[in-house]
Amino acid sequence: MAAGGDHGSPDSYRSPLASRYASPEMCFVFSDRYKFRTWRQLWLWLAEAEQTLGLPITDEQIQEMKSNLENIDFKMAAEEEKRLRHDVMAHVHTFGHCCPKAAGIIHLGATSCYVGDNTDLIILRNALDLLLPKACTADHSWETLLSLDSGSLHGSPELEACPR
Repeated sequence: MAAGGDHGSPDSYRSPLASRYASPEMCFVFSDRYKFRTWRQLWLWLAEAEQTLGLPITDEQIQEMKSNLENIDFKMAAEEEKRLRHDVMAHVHTFGHCCPKAAGIIHLGATSCYVGDNTDLIILRNALDLLLPKACTADHSWETLLSLDSGSLHGSPELEACPR
C-alpha cells in the first residue's frame, strides 16, 4: 500500500490529507474495511454474550459468523444501503447473506449506536496506539507537541498537569 493508501480501496481512508501525511497503517485503521470488520466483530461478541445469557443462539451460528468476519462484499453493501437508506442495516443484510444460519441473530437487540459508537471508540484507541509511541519518542517535549496546535495552552494549568 502506498503512503496514505489507495484512494479507491476499502482498505484505506480516503482523504487528500491522508495521502500526504498519514501512514499506511493509520489509513487502514480509518478505512471502510477496518470499520465494517469491527462492526462484524462487535456483532459476534454480542451474539456470544447473548448465548451465554441463555438466548437460543447455537454454536453453529457463532462459528458461521467467526468464519465470515473478513468476507465483506462491499458492492452488495453499497446496493443494500442504496435500497435501505441505512448503513448499519445494509451491513446486517450483507453479513447475513454470507452467514445464512446466523442472519436472524446478527445485531439482535442492538441499536445502530452499538456498532457505530463502539467502533468509533475502538478506531480512536487503535489510532492512538499507533500515534502515541511516535509522539513519545520524537525529539519534542509534551509542551512542544501541545503548543504546535494550541498556543493558548502554553503556560496554562492544563499544560502543567501533562506528563513530561
